[in-house]
Amino acid sequence: MISPDKTNEGARKMFEVCNLSAAYGQSEVLHGIDIAVAPGEIVALVGRNGMGKSTLMKSLIGIMPARTGQIAVDGVDVTPLATHQRVARGLAYVPQGRQIFGTMTVKENIETGLVVRGKRAIPQEIYQLFPILAEFAKRRGGNLSGGQQQQLAIARALASEPKVLLLDEPTEGIQPSIIKDIARLLREIRNIRNLCIVVCEQVLSFVLDVADRIIVMEGGRIVHTDTREHVDEAAIARFLAV
Repeated sequence: MISPDKTNEGARKMFEVCNLSAAYGQSEVLHGIDIAVAPGEIVALVGRNGMGKSTLMKSLIGIMPARTGQIAVDGVDVTPLATHQRVARGLAYVPQGRQIFGTMTVKENIETGLVVRGKRAIPQEIYQLFPILAEFAKRRGGNLSGGQQQQLAIARALASEPKVLLLDEPTEGIQPSIIKDIARLLREIRNIRNLCIVVCEQVLSFVLDVADRIIVMEGGRIVHTDTREHVDEAAIARFLAV
């Protein structure tokens, strides 16, 4: 079953990906990806390992160059831009494995996200969203638990004041009791900032908890799309089955 990615046709799109393809050498791994995300919408990209989700994330943020296609943030084409320039235009990325700076304090980690906006003071809103980070502001990032490191990675991304937040496998290495907290946190961030969130994930329970729309990738293509209220859980689960 192949379903095109259809959002509300009349809605303003904060983030648009049109006919995006990418390759490792001569081997094309993304094939004509089309995604449109409205302000305040959470979209989950799901699929088995090796289906192109992380490659798509790297292409969106500029770590991997696109072969063809266009990526736009709030109507501005960011496809030719380097990663730091895309961040300045409103894209933020929380990579798989979090990649926080282990030897730096929590406060210092968050401050690295402020640089692109030329700011130095961490907004109080961030500590209100992540009270544990306020408590551990002077603790080294490497001494935090997996769930706390994930919160730190998200806080660092939010410090850049993004319009679009990209998260690659945010539940990886996090205990199940904390996964629900991450879902609640993402919904709260969306509600406060009205940004759009694109999350790449394999844990179906988390996806069903957080996403407004679910996009399935297989073989570097989008093969199925459902809105949360009309989701066919059995169909999604089949795509995720090994």
